[in-house]
Amino acid sequence: MPATQITLRNVDPELSRRLRAVSAERGESLNSTVLRLLKDAVGLDARRDRLRRYVTWTADDLSEFTDALRAQRVVDERYWQ
Repeated sequence: MPATQITLRNVDPELSRRLRAVSAERGESLNSTVLRLLKDAVGLDARRDRLRRYVTWTADDLSEFTDALRAQRVVDERYWQ
């Protein structure tokens, strides 16, 4: 999806001053600061980070999971006769 633009009007002078101060403190552009703050406010990156935990298993993670499943799939023949 292509990037879009949003124009903000009636920005309070104090809000503008604080946003500019934050961007200067972080050494980033005002645009980057506002985008980061908006993403944080709506939880965009937090959701992506949460989802990333479920899709990035290492080989060791898979092995541990497979071993745990194998242990649960043992059939005790005494109860199935």
